[in-house]
Amino acid sequence: MTARNLDCPKRMHFGPCGGVRTDGQCEMRPGPCAFPDIVTWPDPHPHPGPMPDPPLVLADFSATPFDADDTRAVASLLAPTCDAVLVGEHQNKPDFPPALLSRLITDSGARPWISLSCRDRNRVVLEQELRALVYLGVDTVLCVTGDGRGYDVRPDVTQSFDLDGPRLVSLAAEMGMSAAVPETPTAPPVHRRPLRLVQKQHAGARVAVLNHVTAPSTVAEFMTAARAAGLTIPVLAAVAVFTDSVSAAVLQGLPGLELDADVVERVLGAPDPIEAGIEAAVAEAQALLSIDGIDGVNLSGSATASGSRVGAEIKAEVAARIRARA
Repeated sequence: MTARNLDCPKRMHFGPCGGVRTDGQCEMRPGPCAFPDIVTWPDPHPHPGPMPDPPLVLADFSATPFDADDTRAVASLLAPTCDAVLVGEHQNKPDFPPALLSRLITDSGARPWISLSCRDRNRVVLEQELRALVYLGVDTVLCVTGDGRGYDVRPDVTQSFDLDGPRLVSLAAEMGMSAAVPETPTAPPVHRRPLRLVQKQHAGARVAVLNHVTAPSTVAEFMTAARAAGLTIPVLAAVAVFTDSVSAAVLQGLPGLELDADVVERVLGAPDPIEAGIEAAVAEAQALLSIDGIDGVNLSGSATASGSRVGAEIKAEVAARIRARA
């Protein structure tokens, strides 16, 4: 096992993370990323866990934090048309523990894919959460290093980064879970990102979820390179779902993530932005699903600034139209 990089503020062993800015700068401190190239996983994982049946439609789960009623309502709205929901972890929006969220969502009829971040949990707590998810029957966990907490978000609280994403993948695989991983095709070093995803596969990942990019052609190029490098696991591509300026801005607020400016202008300038946003998302999904190696799509974002339940209704409609046209 490689030693951690002392210059990385996330204490990563297998970098770089997906948050490297477009100019190569670190997202957490001034200066360039500590990893000039990817760090390869030493050996393919001997116990990679089950190969999942990839969902056609995975939807970002956006609910009011610490609100069990809203969590149940959003899950109930998404369950009929979405194969699974991706429960994220945000540095500025804590919520119930993953095991409790999983139970609330499952009891409401949806299948949760839980994100586990290394930012706020040391290895012991990560092990506890994984075992709780296994006990509850959650089959897939998205393993992420996690974005750094903003300087003005709980400055009195430390950040753990006891593990990084690939080592968390290995831990989840050892427990028999299906480990999912993210990858950002447009994060530096761009030409090495396909191989970076293959290294996560070697660590034990069984499915990948790509972050959204401006054009399906970028995904096609990434997939061609990744398959050539040895990628064999299922891949889901991100579809940006937005219907107003706020939901569009959120999708562009993270390092390396951008939207097609022409699509944004067309949706926001339409007489009915909600209908335009839904149709734009469906069109993007169809283009992505036509790419060799893309097995499904992730409906990414909150969809609207009008509340979590309206957002769930929008994503549920996008999912229904994707299915109808598949």
